[in-house]
Amino acid sequence: MFIKDYVSKDFPCFHLTDSIESAREMLDAFGYTHIFIKKSHHFYGAIAKDFLYEEEGTLKNLEHQIERFAILEDNNIMDSIRLFYTFNTNVIPVINKNEKYLGYIGCDDVFQNLSLYPLFSESGATLTVEVPARRYSMTEIANIIESNNSKFYGGFISLMSEEAIQVTIKISNENLASIDATFDRYDYRIVEKYYSDEKTDMFKDRFGFLQKFIEI
Repeated sequence: MFIKDYVSKDFPCFHLTDSIESAREMLDAFGYTHIFIKKSHHFYGAIAKDFLYEEEGTLKNLEHQIERFAILEDNNIMDSIRLFYTFNTNVIPVINKNEKYLGYIGCDDVFQNLSLYPLFSESGATLTVEVPARRYSMTEIANIIESNNSKFYGGFISLMSEEAIQVTIKISNENLASIDATFDRYDYRIVEKYYSDEKTDMFKDRFGFLQKFIEI
């Protein structure tokens, strides 16, 4: 999952002496949110697409709009997600330790890679549980799932405060009602769930039968 294994090299890094028009044309062709700038053979930064439509001339005129963000080739692909979000971008420049521009990684590459992992690819149930922050333990959450003979595909912290932590987890479809009951017994609050338990289905069936009886 190293960044260097996913680097593309067909998107150029511009110089400040290049024209804004040429940069616009390149962005229109690729559909990216930023262009990249290098200076003296070193990566210099990125300029957002919107600024390219506010000026003419050379990219030197937009130097004050440069943002400094990039990712090292030896970083993990998970490290890129924060940059995509923080800089509202769909493309991130990749550099080496000497700040030489090596290429880029697009958000589509990242999400395509993540989609191969069981947390995202396996069919199953997804639920979010909340527990007091002082009691948070991913090990305990996994044990609750596995003690009910279900598979724990993975999870992540979806909300964190000083008082409570919410964890979103992906599990297999076995024994869901039993898992709900065990979380309740361990004082976890189920915030959201994306599956139907047996008890809910039973009530739905009985309600449907009652509706048919009333119609008769």
